[in-house]
Amino acid sequence: MDSPSLKDINKKLDELITAYQRTKEENRKLKAETESWQHERQRLLQQNELARNKIAEMLSRLKLLEHEPHD
Repeated sequence: MDSPSLKDINKKLDELITAYQRTKEENRKLKAETESWQHERQRLLQQNELARNKIAEMLSRLKLLEHEPHD
């Protein structure tokens, strides 16, 4: 069985370095995307809470109107 030549080893090493760099860049992009989605989720949760509070306030005001004497 032939042992791999230095040229073959260098080629394989270059392929591994390229794959590592590609994986590292993909990981960086995925982390940035995850952070972006987390910020968007937080924004939507805050927006939802704001809407929930406004609805609760409107319901309270409607209940008060129901109990006011009518002329």
